[in-house]
Amino acid sequence: MPDILVLTTGGTIDKLYFDALSEYQIGDSVVDRLLTTARVSKPFRVQGLMRKDSLELDDADRAAIARAAAEAPERRIVITHGTDTMTETAKALAGIADKTIVLVGALAPARFADSDATFNLGMAFATAQIAPAGVWIAMNGTIFPADKVRKDRAANAFVPV
Repeated sequence: MPDILVLTTGGTIDKLYFDALSEYQIGDSVVDRLLTTARVSKPFRVQGLMRKDSLELDDADRAAIARAAAEAPERRIVITHGTDTMTETAKALAGIADKTIVLVGALAPARFADSDATFNLGMAFATAQIAPAGVWIAMNGTIFPADKVRKDRAANAFVPV
């Protein structure tokens, strides 16, 4: 059994832009490629749940994410997620016992050269290995308890509350 499960839900980390005039699309997840490129040797499994912007997620989607995390045999889980509603999904995951769950996203798509996606994913992968059971958010080079963080849209960063 893999040590870490990575659930993908969409969000900016997997966005595609075709040109400056195009609407974005959520593409196939890049997570497996990023972890392979980083030469991650820790056993992991990637499971795609959905491809949505987090502003499009509803309570049924959050329930599906929570169900997938709760039912997974792995005790360490990374969830890629859009940043706008990441804290709302974290609340839906709060009741899951005996698992370390880390939500992570990007403020620029992973396909962009100046993206924070690779760094954030690495932080989340490391956090999943060492943090105690609970729900965490890995963004901006910081690990936050999920119930003690918010996205500051003006600063385009996550900040403690």
